Amino acid sequence: MVNAKELVEFIGKKDVVIIDTREPEDYIIEHIPGAINIYDIFCYLSTKENGGYKAMQEHFAKLFGNAGISGKERVFIYEDAMDNGYGRSCRGYFILSHLGYSNVSILHGGFQSWINERMPVTKIVPEVEKKVFPVNLNDSMMLTQEEMFASLNDPEIVILDCRDRAEWVGISSSPYGPDFAPRKGRIPGAVWIEWYNTMHYRDNIPWFKPPDEIRRLFNNSGITENSKLHIYCFKGARTSNMFIALKIVGFTNVKNYFGSWNEWSRDFSLPIEQGYPHSKKS
Repeated sequence: MVNAKELVEFIGKKDVVIIDTREPEDYIIEHIPGAINIYDIFCYLSTKENGGYKAMQEHFAKLFGNAGISGKERVFIYEDAMDNGYGRSCRGYFILSHLGYSNVSILHGGFQSWINERMPVTKIVPEVEKKVFPVNLNDSMMLTQEEMFASLNDPEIVILDCRDRAEWVGISSSPYGPDFAPRKGRIPGAVWIEWYNTMHYRDNIPWFKPPDEIRRLFNNSGITENSKLHIYCFKGARTSNMFIALKIVGFTNVKNYFGSWNEWSRDFSLPIEQGYPHSKKS
């Protein structure tokens, strides 16, 4: 994580790429100088039907190459604010890390923290030299549908659902609308910690809580540094936010089910639970 005062020191420097994950219409109004808009970091949905993780990897390798990332650049990534963007800057961090790119930082507090510090903005869209993005897959952090299914019967694994409450209890299938996905509910046996709970507000801007508070949040749900965690949300964005929170406090045995509920709910052979935990339905 970097703050606005740290990021501004890199503006205009060689071998620096800044990625804006916001909606294109917001980017056009104003953005951090030199930033390149990659909205697909937020909106791309990975399912088996559209080629799964392999298609996603190829898609983003091309986009990141087009953004001028060749392997030697330091990458900074931001969203508007870390609560209203559904963790999209963290999703970008996760995708880059999964592709093997480690020199990545997230703007803590997002664009709103940048504005709050009265940092420079621009409407100018930079010209970018396309490059070849280096892919060196890190599969240790990514969870497949098959692995999530296998974990249902593994007492050593904690399945963590970090979606909003309406999705957790089965009132809505997604943030896109109640009926966007074909089924509502949750993966059986999951523990629920809503992703917002890892953050707090300062100056009306959401930031990650101090490490001790984040650790206490997980410990109160029986999750410790030794837990083996399989986390999911709807499409791997809020899980990426949660992944960063877990990383902040040193939890290392964490895998992100990137296809998440969007993929799981579309396979009717897979089990689900609905309603409140005390009234389970399959």
